[in-house]
Amino acid sequence: MRVFPRAGRRTRATALTLLGCLPGLAAALALALCPQGADRPVPMRLAAPEPAGPATHHRAPRPRIVPREVWLDATVRRTQPPPRYDDRVVAVFVHHTDSPNGYSCAQAPEIIRRLYTGQTGDRDWDDIGYNFLVDRCGTIYEGRAGGVDRAVTGAHTQGFNHRTAGIAALGTFTAGVPVPRAMTDAIAALAAWKLGLADVDPRAGTRLVSSNGLSRYEKGTAVTLPAVAGHQDGYRTSCPGAALTARLPEIRTAAARLQGRLPAATATATATATVTPTPGATPTPSVTRSRPPLPTPAGTSTDTS
Repeated sequence: MRVFPRAGRRTRATALTLLGCLPGLAAALALALCPQGADRPVPMRLAAPEPAGPATHHRAPRPRIVPREVWLDATVRRTQPPPRYDDRVVAVFVHHTDSPNGYSCAQAPEIIRRLYTGQTGDRDWDDIGYNFLVDRCGTIYEGRAGGVDRAVTGAHTQGFNHRTAGIAALGTFTAGVPVPRAMTDAIAALAAWKLGLADVDPRAGTRLVSSNGLSRYEKGTAVTLPAVAGHQDGYRTSCPGAALTARLPEIRTAAARLQGRLPAATATATATATVTPTPGATPTPSVTRSRPPLPTPAGTSTDTS
């Protein structure tokens, strides 16, 4: 299922938030498809601890990340406001881009460039919404500007962009579609590294607060979501597709292993890193609630929070 955004308004230094899985590239723009080998994580390069962050004990090596300059050139780059930041990342949301699968991995920068152009041009967003994108060969690309080592506020999951990172798998992974092992390995490595900076177990749950009533939860509702979540955990969508969703348990386990934790079967604790609502948000309820029966929002995938 594709979720289409409504025309958004722009606020100073605030990105309109990407929510739905992006529409597939038009057939005329689709690029011929074929995988190449997976990139491997490189030795750990740790960022300086953020002042508000906790002491960390389960850090994972930082994987190789291709900078956005590789896919963003002067012909499409647009002027944009400065990035926004949270204090740390305590959850990641996995997406798929709902674009063709058969690309060669040499074409991934062009695909990302077209996604960026569609969002910042036709949809008038200030930047690509995902923090990272991963191709079928396992190459990780920097998405949204602001620094891969920092907790950049993304525009990927309506209501849950704060203290989270969005990781988009290039392609469409509905039921029955093979998900390349190189891709899931790269997602696991990236999740292990980002969550490890805050000492969050990828197999655990993380307590977040919805900042937007168009998510699955009313604004201000505190919920416990998986630390490695699918887009559909926070928003009414089929993203990241049934095939990729089915791979999330093994991604969590692989990420935990990269952090040096015990096997997933022995983990029972839940990480509870509470997000403080942004100024002006509805106060957080004192109890964690299950998904309320909210109506599916029509024609929207943006979030101004």
